[in-house]
Amino acid sequence: MSTSLLIVQILNGLQLGVLLFLIAAGLTLVFGVMDFINLAHGVQYMLGAYLAVMFYALTGNFLIALVLALAAALVFGLLLEFTVFRHLYDRDHLEQVIATFGIILFLNQGVKVVWGAAPLNLPIPEIFSGTVVLMQGILYPVWRLVIIGSGLAVGLILYILVSHTRVGMLVRAGATNARIVSALGVDIRRLFMIVFGFGTMLAAFAGVMIAPILSVEPGMGDSVLILAFVVIVIGGIGSMRGAFIAALLIGLVDTLGRSFAIDILRLVMPPSPARTVGPAIASMLIYVLMALVLYFRPAGLFPARGR
Repeated sequence: MSTSLLIVQILNGLQLGVLLFLIAAGLTLVFGVMDFINLAHGVQYMLGAYLAVMFYALTGNFLIALVLALAAALVFGLLLEFTVFRHLYDRDHLEQVIATFGIILFLNQGVKVVWGAAPLNLPIPEIFSGTVVLMQGILYPVWRLVIIGSGLAVGLILYILVSHTRVGMLVRAGATNARIVSALGVDIRRLFMIVFGFGTMLAAFAGVMIAPILSVEPGMGDSVLILAFVVIVIGGIGSMRGAFIAALLIGLVDTLGRSFAIDILRLVMPPSPARTVGPAIASMLIYVLMALVLYFRPAGLFPARGR
């Protein structure tokens, strides 16, 4: 276990954490405020990546592609909310799960029809395409640092919006008790629409930022959705602070576990069994963490007040 590898993997863990936060932030708001289980949230992440690839091909400018992709993702998300999701708000959770799972299947096939099944790529902006020297012998891609910085900046903006604005006050109140907020005269459906649209843009932004690193392909949002649900369970449903801390924690645990599990096991067992057992244990670490949190704090680390 070298110090240089540890530093690189910590940065990779932070990168994964901020991406999970961008996805989980919208998901925890939708679940916390609307009590709506949206399994299709991951496809907004996928659509953000595909839209960025499409708009980049049309404009040749990453920033313009980012803005257009976020705007298109917002419009598409609001269209889904208006035509499908708002009819599910008063249904039970099982019906919401089944309906939104059907949307996953439909949209995964839809992107195959529109863009094909082959993986696509989005170029890294030229200004951020190099590497930086963290210390002697350690180079790190600039774009990964941009992702970390962007995620932290979005987290700060969300904190200000949720904690110090009227809409944020309503969102926090809705996460605590949406029925009382509605009884006080607040247009709860409009609040739901704002929350849903904002969550859609956050997920799409995560998809755009990761597109230059990973292949853009159908179903790319499915696996990350599972991690996002783990984030909101650990952090606490409806809690933005909980989502942020839990996302960073999961990113670090998952990345460091996959990188160093074998080395750690070699301290207590022979190398051959360590190579066999290490990857299996590493893949379970975040779920073990979730189980421990649920055992000691069933409502999560930082649950919204009233939950």
